[in-house]
Amino acid sequence: MSRIFHRHTRVTLPVAARGDGVYILDVEGKRYLDACGGAAVSCLGHNHPEVIDAIKAQLDRIPYAHSAFFTTSVAEELAEFLIQRSPGLDRVYLVSGGSEAVEAGLKLGRQYFLERGEPQRHHFIARRQSYHGNTLGALAVGGNAWRRQPFDPLLIASHHISPCYAYRDRGAEESEQVYGLRVANELEQKILELGPETVIGFVAEPVVGATSGAVPPVEGYFRRIREICDQYGILLILDEVMCGMGRTGTLFAVEQEGVQPDMIAIAKGLGAGYQPIGGLLVSKQIYDAIAEGSGFFQHGHTYMAHASACAAAMAVQRTIDGEDLLGNVQRQGEALREALRSRFHDHPHIGDIRGRGLFIGLELVADRETKAPFDPALQVHLTVKREAMKAGLMCYPMGGTIDGRTGSHVLLAPPFILEARHVDEIVDKLAVAFSQTFAAVAAA
Repeated sequence: MSRIFHRHTRVTLPVAARGDGVYILDVEGKRYLDACGGAAVSCLGHNHPEVIDAIKAQLDRIPYAHSAFFTTSVAEELAEFLIQRSPGLDRVYLVSGGSEAVEAGLKLGRQYFLERGEPQRHHFIARRQSYHGNTLGALAVGGNAWRRQPFDPLLIASHHISPCYAYRDRGAEESEQVYGLRVANELEQKILELGPETVIGFVAEPVVGATSGAVPPVEGYFRRIREICDQYGILLILDEVMCGMGRTGTLFAVEQEGVQPDMIAIAKGLGAGYQPIGGLLVSKQIYDAIAEGSGFFQHGHTYMAHASACAAAMAVQRTIDGEDLLGNVQRQGEALREALRSRFHDHPHIGDIRGRGLFIGLELVADRETKAPFDPALQVHLTVKREAMKAGLMCYPMGGTIDGRTGSHVLLAPPFILEARHVDEIVDKLAVAFSQTFAAVAAA
């Protein structure tokens, strides 16, 4: 009997025994191709020797020193690396994960305006069907109804506009540009409704991850969002916890949008799962407001800038740089999308195949022509996961794709070390999982 309080109390999990590149092996010796990186985390696969050696070396120097007393060389090196490659940001606040990074961004946004003498600013705007973390502040700005509902009485008030979700929401007569401007302009409408002087910032994922399945923005959407934020003096806070750190083919996903945000939250691929680590990158304007004002960000965590975690992250990023893995993400991402489209382009239950780099979503539908979703009671996504695991494939299926209740998709986020043979294996095993799933659904 397990004494662990697992996520699901009625599920028996296989026991992971060791990692081997893109594979995880359980105690029975079964191999699972990790085509989702757990949750888009394991970007270097499992048991990369250089990363493990870097962690061991840091443990021999000093594993941990509290950030209220010391900084460390490895934390300083990691911060310099990230800022030099960032889209114009100035400082990084190092934490232990994505929810912490987003939470820090919300609190920093509020304190930024306090330091500027604007205490009336307290509203955040985000998008429906977004996910920004499970701490109460991050959950509050998230727009996934199913995740929010049990905790609604505990959440701060936040406001949500439409996502940029062209497959579902673009009108038949709309061009992508017209559609993108229409949904981006909802931000201006919401700001005016609330009062521009009361709004702190807009929070968004450049490419939406878990809740909708690798939904990219249309061309020009984020440029219009940036214009609106500038016009009304509010912060643009981007959540790249899942889509960042090379996942979409550039180190920061927003690089492909041609805009400079005020903050970026990162995690997952930063440390590739070798240690828990995240970060919040902030602009010079925000940093200077604190530095020239109170001089103290009223926030903090025990394990922020953890030396061993920073060593892992630095080794991960050096490896991605040194082995040109961002180039591989672009090449294998295109190969994987093309292989998926070739196999499933006319599948009656695959409505859309989308994404960027090695961040790919397949939306599952009951009817391809009408885009009608499956009955949520069927829990199609859970069947896909079960059948994929039987086939030796880890993928990331989710329900509630459309509105938190209806719709389902499969998210793929394999390691950056993916090879052509792995692409074929993913597609073949996913086909088996789909075949078994849709046969079961038809028989239900």
